[in-house]
Amino acid sequence: MKLRTLLVLSMLAFSSEATAGKTRLKELVAVQGVRTNELFGYGLVVGLAGTGDTEQVFFTSQSLSGMLGRLGIRVDARDIRSRNVAAVMVTARLPTYNRTGSQLDVQVSSVGNARSLAGGVLLMTPLAGADGVIYALAQGPVQVGGFEASAYGSSVRKNQPNVGRVPSGATVEKSVAPPLSSGPLMLGLKRPDATTARRIAAAIVEVFGEASAKATDPASVEVKTPEDMKDDPVGLIARIEELEVDADIRARVVISERTGTVVAGEHVRLRPAAVAHGGLQISIQNNPVVSQPSPFSRTGQTVAVPVGSIEAREEARTAVALPGTTTVEELVKALNTLGATPRDLVSIFQALHAAGALDADLEVI
Repeated sequence: MKLRTLLVLSMLAFSSEATAGKTRLKELVAVQGVRTNELFGYGLVVGLAGTGDTEQVFFTSQSLSGMLGRLGIRVDARDIRSRNVAAVMVTARLPTYNRTGSQLDVQVSSVGNARSLAGGVLLMTPLAGADGVIYALAQGPVQVGGFEASAYGSSVRKNQPNVGRVPSGATVEKSVAPPLSSGPLMLGLKRPDATTARRIAAAIVEVFGEASAKATDPASVEVKTPEDMKDDPVGLIARIEELEVDADIRARVVISERTGTVVAGEHVRLRPAAVAHGGLQISIQNNPVVSQPSPFSRTGQTVAVPVGSIEAREEARTAVALPGTTTVEELVKALNTLGATPRDLVSIFQALHAAGALDADLEVI
């Protein structure tokens, strides 16, 4: 079988002749301090059609009792018998510089034994960051991308009905705006690499002048703000993001044992090696045989006796000498000579890496 899957996936990485194009710094780096902040909170979803938490989830009753108490209604948590309420964790992501009043999407996940959150409404839930400060308030109808129905012992379920979203359900109450003009800008590489960091610094120096940037380590580049742009840090970031460099990448082969997917990057090299790979197939069948008692027997019964048969078959394959390769195209042609399936390549690449014949990082996902 030809390795069409490997060929198609390898084309995504391109060959060495097709990588002359450059990449914008906007896709390679991010200004340190300008990042997404995780928010979370604990809340209640009400209005469920009997699919909420049961009485066994006592903290839901306690939460409902406490909420009603703040509204002036005193109810003992042990007296609450409602299946229309579910305790949930609410999460959201707050981008930097989102101003007060802007909207965020939130995700709602059940923490009890609720069967479904469909049709429910999230009550006002404060969302705090890792520092304990409340940055947003969430409330609104929950949208669930699945369902569950049961009757007379039978049930049907699609997707995950106890997880939902509230589009634009959170309102930002406090923004996160780190200062940009207090000192030099630090650009963090999304994929740390010393060669790429040096090329980024050289591209910035070429535009803004000598000593305007330097690579402090493989993961960051320090940029000094020019005198004529001291009062315009946003303009400086915009000009930096428009610059283009030829990003370097490490040679890497990514394989998935679950799906048999193999992806080879651009700089993968294969040293000369001999490979012999055979498949062992084992088939186990269970054939029931009817056993009857003797004629005129008063105690015997007719029963079905399972009889198993096991068959083992191993494919006979000869060893193949793989030549050394320098491009992805040559690598695909060399591996095509094995006649292996993409799932067989998982074992072959692991063996080549262990033998030192694969000049690349092997990553299993």
